[in-house]
Amino acid sequence: MATADDPLVLGIETSCDETGVGLVRGNTLLADAVASSVDEHARFGGVVPEVASRAHLEAMVPTIHRSCREAGVRLTDVDAVAVTSGPGLAGALLVGVAAAKALAFTLDKPLYGVNHLSAHVAVDQLEHGPLPERCVALLVSGGHSSLLLVDDVTIGVEPLGATVDDAAGEAFDKVARLLGLPFPGGPHIDRVAATGAVTIDFPRGLTARKDLERHRFDFSFSGLKTAVARWVEARERGGEAVPSADVAASFQEAVCDVLTRKAVDACVANGVSHLVIGGGVAANSRLRALAVERAARHRITVRVPRAGLCTDNGAMVAALGAEAVRRGRQPSSLDMAADSSQPITAVIA
Repeated sequence: MATADDPLVLGIETSCDETGVGLVRGNTLLADAVASSVDEHARFGGVVPEVASRAHLEAMVPTIHRSCREAGVRLTDVDAVAVTSGPGLAGALLVGVAAAKALAFTLDKPLYGVNHLSAHVAVDQLEHGPLPERCVALLVSGGHSSLLLVDDVTIGVEPLGATVDDAAGEAFDKVARLLGLPFPGGPHIDRVAATGAVTIDFPRGLTARKDLERHRFDFSFSGLKTAVARWVEARERGGEAVPSADVAASFQEAVCDVLTRKAVDACVANGVSHLVIGGGVAANSRLRALAVERAARHRITVRVPRAGLCTDNGAMVAALGAEAVRRGRQPSSLDMAADSSQPITAVIA
């Protein structure tokens, strides 16, 4: 529960196609306003960087005002400003960083440029309270599939593994397109898979014995995506109907199998009893269920925020900013740059 002494932090997220502005006091979420440009990208089958940047420009001021109205506060009440400084789309990041700098300078408040991936971990605190001193985080989205060992979300983030090609969310989008489902693909595959059966044995990338020495905690979904495409094409060439629900269910099972298997293995290998799952794909119902099922066998607690906090949002940025303020971390300078390839080890720019 927040108190009046807890800092009020405004967070801005513009790493991809959603303009998010959140307000957090302590670990209490006061407002989470999001303006999505996903409909503008849907006709292209994916995010167009220039379209996303323009959408952020148009949505920034109205979304900031909406967040303040939802929270019942004024901008002058804000104690600090946090913004995603990377990784993400360069042009999109620049819009958010410029807006945050302008606010911090005008309000004479500290500025925190924070890492997008670390923010996906920190947001869980808004729902389940402070993070344990040591946990493993599985972050899965359209651009990232990562396993992290987290001691202190504001500084101590150690990468254990990451995707070597397509991220999980990207694979969902591409397979959805193969099946004639709308963009973004994740929610639609989850919905269609619920009516299908796991009848096709699609490959599990980087899980063979020969891969475990070098890629024990890494992910690869490019081969899976290709295998689905070839299976669908073979059916179509033979004049057979494609059982979309079964394909969706079998593909989804392959992705969730690999993600949860490696995440639980990372917990066991590092003696960790808490697994935090974040990112847009964390909203997938099968991923959540399978993670809980497998973690329970090792007495591992799984923490997953509600679906609305899994996708990109300003609340997660504000949450990490609030934690940085609480722990007395050094603010960023006003000449901080947006970094499209900001490493996970750089939590605060």
